[in-house]
Amino acid sequence: MISSLSPAIKALILDMDGVLWKDDQPIGDLPKIFFRIKEIGLRIILATNNGMRSAAQHQEKLARFGVRVEEWQVVNSGMAVAYLLSQKFPQGGPVFVVGEGGLIKALEHNGFYPAEKDVLAVVCGFDRQATFEKLTRATILIRKGAPFIGTNPDRTFPTPEGLIPGAGSFLAFLEAATDVKPIIAGKPFPTLFQLAIERLKLSPQGILVVGDRLDTDILGGQQAGCRTALVMSGVTSANELQAWSPKPDLVASDLLSLLQ
Repeated sequence: MISSLSPAIKALILDMDGVLWKDDQPIGDLPKIFFRIKEIGLRIILATNNGMRSAAQHQEKLARFGVRVEEWQVVNSGMAVAYLLSQKFPQGGPVFVVGEGGLIKALEHNGFYPAEKDVLAVVCGFDRQATFEKLTRATILIRKGAPFIGTNPDRTFPTPEGLIPGAGSFLAFLEAATDVKPIIAGKPFPTLFQLAIERLKLSPQGILVVGDRLDTDILGGQQAGCRTALVMSGVTSANELQAWSPKPDLVASDLLSLLQ
């Protein structure tokens, strides 16, 4: 399938949940799939809106499935926030964080640290320990003029018990409280894709974005100038695909079928 595209594809930006696994269940034989990618000669970046896990934690999960990747090959929305902030504030500095350890670690890696006042920005993502006090502080800082930056717009987060509030729900709370729209770093917005493309050191036309969501993976890939492939192993239904425009360049049942 991939070989049908011209100019030739040189690299993949792969979503993870819905493409490589569902929760803790791999989708297909992942060692075989990654061997096939290597056999074809494609470079890989793994890109996810889930900013809770660090790159090392994603490496560990892949290793449990028998796949080894390097740390530079993993990007998430927390890293995209840190990348975006680094462009605005290359010296680093204090930020107020509504978020968990993975986001805080990504920020610290780029010289930003949690603070309560005199902050460069308010950063918000998924936060299972969020309190009314924390959200109130974020509201006050944003209303005083601190830039409001969000990890991703996903309003829900899947769990074995069902959907729970996601990062987008926290952003919606603060937007309602402040009348300020956040700048979002994750898919489908540009920053996460810019970070991935920069690491691949390739033209967007030589990169295929593979995902299971039309409104994040496919839309974001199209806006970044990449080619796109939808796999039907995740959340998208045939009816949703039929209604979507413009269509992805390729559609496959799963990642292995795409690589055949």
